[in-house]
Amino acid sequence: MWGYPEPIARLIEQFMKLPGIGPKTAARLAFHVMGMETSDVDDFAKALKDVKTQLTECAVCCNITDKSPCSICTDPRRDKLVICVVQEPRDVIAMERTHEFHGSYHVLHGAISPMEGIGPQEIRIKELVTRIGEEDIDEVILATNPNVEGEATAMYISRLLKPFSLKITRIAHGLPVGGDLEYADEVTLAKALEGRRTI
Repeated sequence: MWGYPEPIARLIEQFMKLPGIGPKTAARLAFHVMGMETSDVDDFAKALKDVKTQLTECAVCCNITDKSPCSICTDPRRDKLVICVVQEPRDVIAMERTHEFHGSYHVLHGAISPMEGIGPQEIRIKELVTRIGEEDIDEVILATNPNVEGEATAMYISRLLKPFSLKITRIAHGLPVGGDLEYADEVTLAKALEGRRTI
């Protein structure tokens, strides 16, 4: 590849498999790795391998964890009556950073997207329904992404959970703090108006 020695060319190709990494960035990363201490490269390689061999899904919430059930599901201080449904494991981290939510989670590992061939059976909806049938739940918060796939997934789940006697809510969407109205698109503004509240 591009006249590089084969080990570097192979490493560049591997880096290019990562999202958002083009040839130039991949080459820069490969040369950076080449300049690292051997022990640091060993640690880097071990960390990559450990991600594949030491992580599993939590048997309760389907979040990624190194032990199941995960630390959130086993935390006695969490409100087990409320489940926040998110699309990806990284969404749990985003919610936790707010320090505002103290319930439990359910991670779908994706969203319904017929265009990409992802139906309800490809994500963890069945596990959510089973969980709600087995646990004492008061509220399910649908915190899927505010895009077409996220909205479709939220609507599908809300219809599926209607027979259960629980409160189903959707996170509010609207303008980001510090944003200007003139730069907001019509959908965001419409959602902001829809989700307005009394002050």
